Amino acid sequence: MKQPSFASITLKTAAVQTVTYFIVGVLSFFLLDYTAKYSDPAVAGYLRQTDHPLVMAGPFFQILRGLLFGIVFYALRESIFPHKRGWLTLWLALTIIGILSPFGAAPSSIEGMIYTVLPAWFHIINFPEIFIQSGLLAFVTHYWVNHPEKRWLNWSLGIVTAIIVLLSLLGALSAFGILS
Repeated sequence: MKQPSFASITLKTAAVQTVTYFIVGVLSFFLLDYTAKYSDPAVAGYLRQTDHPLVMAGPFFQILRGLLFGIVFYALRESIFPHKRGWLTLWLALTIIGILSPFGAAPSSIEGMIYTVLPAWFHIINFPEIFIQSGLLAFVTHYWVNHPEKRWLNWSLGIVTAIIVLLSLLGALSAFGILS
């Protein structure tokens, strides 16, 4: 198999990050009633409310996060993409470094559970969303990079990414009062 290029890995990762973040985020928003959870007094002082313009713009910023992930995925490409279960290695890295053990006291991380005043229920309730989204990011990116001949994937994920980014940006601009 030909080694995937830097552009291929980073752009595909950015698209997959954006799409999986949006889909899993919307499902979690409704299924886990994030409006109520984020307005809880124990959480409200730490995280923006779900109707805040920057929260609405969240999917727009996933392009940047996806590009950053893509840089790392490219650096690790020889350990990930040639292997059938390379997606699992990728998911474990995302889970251990990005979720459970980041350098800051993020919600649902070990540091967050120790050093923030967020209640334990809040840390735990985030696990399904972040484990599923990171798993989908790893699996779909691994599949797509290893199957460049799947043009339908290029088109569908490219179009869905563009729609998500555009709608997210327009919603945030409208909420900020820039588009009236």
